[in-house]
Amino acid sequence: MNKPIFSLIILTLFLTSCKKEQDPFQIGKHHIGLLTDSTQVKDLEQVFSKDSIVKFISGDEFTGNVNDIKIFEKGGKKLLSLTPKRALDSTSVIESVQIFDARYKTDKNITTLSTFKDIANNYKITRIDNLINAIVVSVNDINAAFTIDKKELPANLRFDMDLNIEATHIPDHAKVKYFFLNWSKI
Repeated sequence: MNKPIFSLIILTLFLTSCKKEQDPFQIGKHHIGLLTDSTQVKDLEQVFSKDSIVKFISGDEFTGNVNDIKIFEKGGKKLLSLTPKRALDSTSVIESVQIFDARYKTDKNITTLSTFKDIANNYKITRIDNLINAIVVSVNDINAAFTIDKKELPANLRFDMDLNIEATHIPDHAKVKYFFLNWSKI
């Protein structure tokens, strides 16, 4: 009788000790480390307890500033820029996240150091937008948008904003300039 109970206790201890911790730099469709698409601004102190949080509060809604929240490591390295869905609201959730640190990576190892080829080989490209100085490559699989500077494109594609740029037009070696997760579509 004691042997099955003892075995059950040992098995329970083993299973609870094998609990996998969340990688603070892992990017998923609905999370970046412990930050999720349902995290409220008021909870950021808990999520980033080892980092520094800088909130810009303008006090004047006519400035056009959306009150981005910057996350820095204690040493000063910029990690993320968070945009709340509603400015000056501590119960607002995060609408988008700009990733600066190359340690943040998707499950397919896409980072800010990746190239267009890395993105195209690992994800289905949903849309490519042609902007003034950049193109934006959208990947709905992970709610991501990768911005590539037009300087990375051939000269004949840099200046025509009406041009419909396709994946075949973008060189494989084109580097990612910015990397965003957009949770506003959810």
